[in-house]
Amino acid sequence: MEKAVGSTEMEHLMNTPTKFAGFALGLVALFGVALGVGALVGTTGSEPETHDATAGEPAADTGPGGLTSSAGGYTLVLADPITTTARRDTLRFRIEDSAGRPVTRYTPNHEKDLHLILVRRDTAGYQHLHPELGPDGTWSAPVDLSRAGDHRVFADFVTAAGQPFTLGADLRVAGQYTPGPLPAAVCTVPVDGYTVTMDGAVAPGATTDVTFSVARDGKPVTDLQPYLGAYGHLVALRAADLGYLHVHPAGHPEDGATAAGPGVTFAVTAPSAGDYRLFFEFRHSGTVHRAEFTVPVTDPAGDPAGHTPTGTQTAPEPTGHGHGH
Repeated sequence: MEKAVGSTEMEHLMNTPTKFAGFALGLVALFGVALGVGALVGTTGSEPETHDATAGEPAADTGPGGLTSSAGGYTLVLADPITTTARRDTLRFRIEDSAGRPVTRYTPNHEKDLHLILVRRDTAGYQHLHPELGPDGTWSAPVDLSRAGDHRVFADFVTAAGQPFTLGADLRVAGQYTPGPLPAAVCTVPVDGYTVTMDGAVAPGATTDVTFSVARDGKPVTDLQPYLGAYGHLVALRAADLGYLHVHPAGHPEDGATAAGPGVTFAVTAPSAGDYRLFFEFRHSGTVHRAEFTVPVTDPAGDPAGHTPTGTQTAPEPTGHGHGH
């Protein structure tokens, strides 16, 4: 029997800082998610209705997304606070307005109405999913809950009125587990027969370019395929509290100026110093692959020299992260 899973808000912060081994690399990631208000919503069993929710609603927040389950009059509601481990399960949830009505209409963002991210508090087991919306406003997505522990669920969406939101809620997967440390900070990681090299500069609060370059069998990949309207997709999580970033590169496939690899460049800004986990996704030969990086971002006041890559280091071969799309 299929289980419905969900969570309550449980703020168990897990952060294991890591240092650079042989080089210093910093990344800045744009957490410019404006928490606006107002949307076109619908109640269960009725046609959607338009209402103006701006009066009396909280002002927009420019900080990291996903730190709360409610913002701007919207709430992420999971079906159940606790579940057990399962290789295949279904996550069900709703986005509700300030009156408790499920939101049923959205503005597509990067080709999807809603992006769902699921990750354990120690940043293990990252999943990027695109759930289906039922007529009653309930979203559902197949998930892998084979890892026990406290997880964070992120719903990244744009309302029908055009306001972007990232809401977060905790999911507790019962079972015994040992939280793992953050992987080492390296410039190059292998994934599914590819190597992805990250090149970036440093400093919280300053916008800089960070480039991910993809190679296969030692040769640059120059025929990346579009994925979610771009040649790459990036999510960054601040390890201390899982503050969330969902950012896409400048340019678009077939715009006459953006190359299909090997490099995909993001203009990003970090909100603060600290360790970050970056999840870079790209599509090639019909399959989506993911390369994961740990990036310490240091306050320039504490490190006048800054952080710039001085060489290439390679992470140990991980298990494959590719998935069809």
